[in-house]
Amino acid sequence: MIDSKLRDRAGRHVTLRPVDDDNWRAVADVAPRDDQRAWVYPMAARYLLTSLRGDVWTSLAVCADDTVVGHVMWGVDDGGVRWIGGMVVDAAEQGRGVGAATVATLATWLRAQPGCAAVRLSYHPDNPAAATLYPRLGFALTGEREDDEVVAELVTPPTP
Repeated sequence: MIDSKLRDRAGRHVTLRPVDDDNWRAVADVAPRDDQRAWVYPMAARYLLTSLRGDVWTSLAVCADDTVVGHVMWGVDDGGVRWIGGMVVDAAEQGRGVGAATVATLATWLRAQPGCAAVRLSYHPDNPAAATLYPRLGFALTGEREDDEVVAELVTPPTP
């Protein structure tokens, strides 16, 4: 479990846990709001399959107290850069600070890993929630692109 002791706005303790036999179905069922589907897959199941079928990504269940409320994954590239990807907070759980707590928790943990060259993520430039959230958490645009997404790198310690 990855735990930075952060809480969402409802006071629930947000932790990141391995996807396992007990929670994978709840993680797979996580779905964003309909208006967000231009930027994230309609179900977290697609991200789970991505992490199961390759060696790059590791999926985590996002939990508020003991309830699965989202999905996030992380990976490492050949240069030692740690990447955050595939974050989906369930539509019913949005607006409570779960996303901010998730990114801050994972970014802090990744940054502390041996050999971490940087912590990065990418997002579609037309995604207003991402464009607001990530700079607030200490990420700055690098000027690079990954397909149709802009790349941001953690430049200051994350604060939710």
